[in-house]
Amino acid sequence: MEKNLLKNGSCYRTLRWICLFLLWTHLSFSVSHALDDEEIARLQSSLSDKTVGERISLWAEKFLGTPYDPDPMGEYVTKETVVADERVDCMYLAFRAVELSLSRSPGEAIEIALGKRFHSKGILREGKVVNYEDRFEYGEDMILSGKWGREITPTLGKMVKIKGSRGKAFMDYLPSNALLKGRKKLRSGDILFFIKKLKARQVGEIVGHLGIVKVEKDVFLIHASGKKRKGGEVKKVLLKDYILKMPFIGVKVTRFDG
Repeated sequence: MEKNLLKNGSCYRTLRWICLFLLWTHLSFSVSHALDDEEIARLQSSLSDKTVGERISLWAEKFLGTPYDPDPMGEYVTKETVVADERVDCMYLAFRAVELSLSRSPGEAIEIALGKRFHSKGILREGKVVNYEDRFEYGEDMILSGKWGREITPTLGKMVKIKGSRGKAFMDYLPSNALLKGRKKLRSGDILFFIKKLKARQVGEIVGHLGIVKVEKDVFLIHASGKKRKGGEVKKVLLKDYILKMPFIGVKVTRFDG
């Protein structure tokens, strides 16, 4: 009888570990699972009655938990592809959320990507993007292009100037304290371009991070939180909390109307 009890106890522990392993596997898969074209099309149809901004924020939420892309150039650039949803960085998250929100099918999202991710237009040959050297590498260039929404920064508070780079004498931006006070004026789908401190700039970039606003009872930030070669994931946090801890000095903001 004692042997049976020991045997039953051992079986129970083994079964318990198997269940825990299966649960962990399921959760890991569900977090990093990229939507297929059928799921994307279904979601695009179900969100068609929402405003553009609402759709952008809802698509951004679909990436919550997705691992951070460790590739310094961006996995989508290295692989010369348009869609690389398995791992994302902050720029790709903004790209993809907007492209999916403005399209009615997965194919149309790709066409929109070829128009928006580039200074001119992306060229696709045999399934590969052949001119990613023409892509937007800097967030400030995305803003200036007008392709990524209408800049609304001046409506949120008093702006200040900072030294520019790459041929720009200066840039106006909204300081952190003004963003904190004016955050309730933000809408779902607004894109935040976070401005780096002068001493933190590398290779001339002014914008160091991007995120997407989601307004509920409070104002949230959805962003790919991580560092290249180190990892991270897409998170949703209170914007107020993020502002108080962030290493950036302020933001510029764009909005898609409609």
